[in-house]
Amino acid sequence: MKKVFAYLILPILVIVLGYLVYNSVQEPVAFEKNRKAREAVAIQCLEDIRTLQEVFKTEHGRFTASIDSLIDFYNNGQITIVRQIGSMDDSLAVAQNRVRRDSVKINVKDTLLKRSNFVASNLKVIPITEEVKVPVEMKAVIKQVSGVNVPLFEATVSYENLLAGLDHQLLVNLYHERVDTGRYPGLKVGSIDAPNNNAGNWE
Repeated sequence: MKKVFAYLILPILVIVLGYLVYNSVQEPVAFEKNRKAREAVAIQCLEDIRTLQEVFKTEHGRFTASIDSLIDFYNNGQITIVRQIGSMDDSLAVAQNRVRRDSVKINVKDTLLKRSNFVASNLKVIPITEEVKVPVEMKAVIKQVSGVNVPLFEATVSYENLLAGLDHQLLVNLYHERVDTGRYPGLKVGSIDAPNNNAGNWE
């Protein structure tokens, strides 16, 4: 019986143990690799949202809480460009009223986010894989700061959605690590709690 154990069962146990040890090392490595790849896609989306929100605010004096409105702004909206004809440093031109400013309207889609792989509809649901489609949440408020009304917005992508399908325990660990340190458990740009220059929490 001892010989059977030594020659048959022990090698199997060694192989199984080796596999478990290998997996325990490789799972966190694979998790981090996939996490970084998915985060890169989501960060690009949130940066695009920030770009459009800031231009939307320039045109409308506020941010929008609707991603659909932001997509429509990109597809159909216009931005105002002010052109100055003549130089304000030329006192004679100023005196003769030869310095003037003209405003022209330019389509948003002809000016912003012109890279070939940009798809406006992906601002709402980020396609990570065929199976994983990640929703983006967005809010906008007018908050009084030191007696002044300040428009604020935030857009978020939760780790629960972004990292769906990856190692569950590692995802739970990451979630609790973020919550326990008072950080949003996911990616976030802007803030509706206080002005933060529309920064992303990855920056």
